[in-house]
Amino acid sequence: MIEISHHGATTGVTGSCHELTLGSGSNSSGILIDCGLFQGQEEGRGANASDLSIDFPLSHIRALVVTHVHIDHVGRIPYLLAAGFEGPILCSEPSAIMLPEILEDALKIGFTRNRELIERVLDVIRARIVPVRYGCWHPMFDQDDQSLAIRLQPAGHILGSAYVECDAREGDSEERIVFSGDLGAPHAPLLPPPESPDRADRLVIESTYGDKDHEDRATRRFRLKAILERALADGGTVLIPAFSIGRTQELLYEIESLIHEFGGQSAAPGMAWQDLEIVVDSPLAAEFTRIYRDLKPFWDAEATELVKEGRHPLSFEQLTVIDSHEDHLNAVEYLTKSHRPCVVLAGSGMCAGGRVVNYLKAMLGDSRNDVLFVGYQAAGTPGRDILLYGPRGGWVALDGEKYDIRARVHQVGGYSAHAGQSDLVRFVTGIPGAPREIRIVHGDPDAKMALKKCLSSHGDYNINIPT
Repeated sequence: MIEISHHGATTGVTGSCHELTLGSGSNSSGILIDCGLFQGQEEGRGANASDLSIDFPLSHIRALVVTHVHIDHVGRIPYLLAAGFEGPILCSEPSAIMLPEILEDALKIGFTRNRELIERVLDVIRARIVPVRYGCWHPMFDQDDQSLAIRLQPAGHILGSAYVECDAREGDSEERIVFSGDLGAPHAPLLPPPESPDRADRLVIESTYGDKDHEDRATRRFRLKAILERALADGGTVLIPAFSIGRTQELLYEIESLIHEFGGQSAAPGMAWQDLEIVVDSPLAAEFTRIYRDLKPFWDAEATELVKEGRHPLSFEQLTVIDSHEDHLNAVEYLTKSHRPCVVLAGSGMCAGGRVVNYLKAMLGDSRNDVLFVGYQAAGTPGRDILLYGPRGGWVALDGEKYDIRARVHQVGGYSAHAGQSDLVRFVTGIPGAPREIRIVHGDPDAKMALKKCLSSHGDYNINIPT
């Protein structure tokens, strides 16, 4: 018996955690695919320090396979260790470098500020990590009537992201089961797009944007330019709540291209694009931008060619990185009082914490300022509330206090690191031979239903939505 079960990402887009089990009872062996935090309105299902228990058996779990290092896919790993998990943590080579970094930040925010304890946990995690090369089969176990091997393939979502192919054998039954993780959009900068697997008997696929498509790259790039120029016209700050991994680096890449192409032209009254300051105020985002630069062999052909031409898409002249908390507070105060046009990328992406909150508190009440969302905002997060109520002149609660939203609010959906509906359908229909079962996870209910309907129009698929 080969079974798939789910321990997250069935009621929304966070908390990804899936289990593949061979056999039953005392004869069972299994692996986990991801073990992520819940966020937003999914809190309460294991989302905070008081209820982040691992509420499923672990004695038969041989290994954890990580698709990528976003917190909604890896944030529960410390709690998994605390619950008794002793197996290896398999991931791609770039993810092996980034995973301890993202978990260090998660530990400081949600677990403990005790430096010694954090280092002990990180030492355990580093010792457990097994880097796996893309495209190479890695045996998990092979015993009597059970065997399992996994292969990671590039998913194009963020650096190091992968979908997981599992070749499972239980007695006379053999299957290839594929877990998509989060898939990237084909037109995303920096990373090559995902390619469909050559076989999938069963497929577990994400559906974050199962109900919509993104703007094409040319459209979103010029819309980004137009929004920035319009927002900067009155001397305010453009605040971009940025996810530390993936979105920040893609935005920097795109902004560098705008500066390169339109350098002498006006970005704001009296200021050319080549003089516009771009601020990254997030130590974690800055660290991952450095890691991205160090991992150029994993970039796509376009980005590699820019480097050969002598350009530096992630470390250009107009870029300022703010590290210390004191410098952060000074920047918030200066930009709030001045009328100097500036673009600030600050974490976190859904405004649920991090340095962006201080900017929002100081700037949301001033109509000169603009907030630009470039990523998914989960229900129940401040980001979703700003996006929903900002255009209506509403308010948002930040750290328990209400703040009026007079700043203008924009959204450029094309910069999502997630595949759109057409991309997801293309991934499925590109598999030679239809999977005999497709499970749709990691999406809001409407997005999952829309993807199911769209896939059904492309073939006679057996589609289930786990609850």
